[in-house]
Amino acid sequence: MTPRLSRRHARPAVPALSCALLALSLAGCAVVGPDYQAPTLGLPTQWMNAPKQSPAAPHDLTRWWAGLRDRTLDALIEEAVAGNLDVAAAKARIREARAARKQAIAALFPTAESTDSLTRNKTANSAPSETLPVRYSPYTLYQAGFDASFELDLFGGNKRSLEASTRGLEASFDDLDSTLLTLVGDVATYYAEARGYQARIALAKRTAASMRSTAALTQSKFDAGSASAVDVAKATAQAASTEANIPSLTTAYVEAVHRLALLLGRDPTALDARLKREVPIPTPRLPLRAGIPADVLSRRPDVRKAERQLAQFTAKIGVATAALYPDVSLTGNISTSAQKAGDLGKSSTIGWSYGPSVTVPIFNAGNLLAAVEVAEAQRDEYYLSFRSTVLTALEDVENALVALSEERKRAAKLGESARNYGEATRLSRALYQTGSSSFLDVLDAERSAYSAEDSLLQSRVAIATDYVALAKALGGGWSGPVDVSKPEIVDVGTLPHPVDFRVMDPVR
Repeated sequence: MTPRLSRRHARPAVPALSCALLALSLAGCAVVGPDYQAPTLGLPTQWMNAPKQSPAAPHDLTRWWAGLRDRTLDALIEEAVAGNLDVAAAKARIREARAARKQAIAALFPTAESTDSLTRNKTANSAPSETLPVRYSPYTLYQAGFDASFELDLFGGNKRSLEASTRGLEASFDDLDSTLLTLVGDVATYYAEARGYQARIALAKRTAASMRSTAALTQSKFDAGSASAVDVAKATAQAASTEANIPSLTTAYVEAVHRLALLLGRDPTALDARLKREVPIPTPRLPLRAGIPADVLSRRPDVRKAERQLAQFTAKIGVATAALYPDVSLTGNISTSAQKAGDLGKSSTIGWSYGPSVTVPIFNAGNLLAAVEVAEAQRDEYYLSFRSTVLTALEDVENALVALSEERKRAAKLGESARNYGEATRLSRALYQTGSSSFLDVLDAERSAYSAEDSLLQSRVAIATDYVALAKALGGGWSGPVDVSKPEIVDVGTLPHPVDFRVMDPVR
């Protein structure tokens, strides 16, 4: 649904300028441009792939990663929030937005400055005959002055600028929340994947050792004349094939650990020793409370950021529109001059002036109107971006709900498969030892058991990562305090000081 944004930027007639200024001066300042109204969107009342629920409570997703029940993960997330470089950059953007807002506030107040000077002067006047000049002795002239000005902002251009900067500051906080949400989700995802690779490496090693044992048994039976050389070769090849999976799994594990270290803002190998000990794959405590679709408007920081940016660029239309109207300022100055510093303000010349100044745009070849059109087009872009962000958020939640639900069903079946293949392997090996079963039965059972157990481990990782994806889609991020006031670099020696130009010389 398109938001109703009023448009008020018709260019005033120049002949009516005096009347307009008088009316505005008596009635107070006005603002031009559209007043922002939050857009209303038609959203589903319930999630398609979740049980019917009531609106979510603010604490539903607080520290959602605790549901993975892993203290190491909890500690890594806290360290990542403190040390991640993307988070630090988002904090810097907040400080930048705050400073920009302070500049916009300053434009609403008068400005004043002092102008002082000291000059050495000498004059020469021509004599009445204009043949020989009459020269005077040099003298020193001291001057002191004070200038002040105040823009009346009758049409609200500065107020709209303050409104835009305020919305930009709010969007920068949502940007930080969005960065934290992504960070927490990425840390949890890479951690679950790393533990999954660890478990798969251990499974491959155990299975390969068992297959080597089967190959040794087959070799013994071959030596005894009860097995063929083909059986020995197949048993050895299957063991080697399983062992061949270990290097690629190790590479994937190391890459996941290195990525985790970078998310913490540390060097890639910083977590190698810390995560070396194998622990189980995180198993989430289900379910997560999904709430209703309308909750994403308040819980998802990327949606909140898109809405604040829409408000920001709506206000910028007012800034551009105000430029179409006259600019009225009050200015004043006072100055004094004397030939002795002690005479300033008493035995000196004193001058002053004050009054309004008006700047009226008469002809600019459509430049100002084009600026308004640019601002309106930008507003439309951010409106469409907001709608797209909302739809993407709804898609993310529905996809995550389906993925988690279906993966849990898949894991249950894979668990049943792995148990039965494991039992088949045990029985076929026992029968093979007694000569009651063929080697092909053992070979097939071992291969199938390994495949089923490896698939089960991958499914457990998928459940953990789908849980993370659902938490992110619902808007679950970091809810603890974050200090955004501390700069990354503290400059020293910024007072006036000599410059060493040798340091600035690029040749050197």
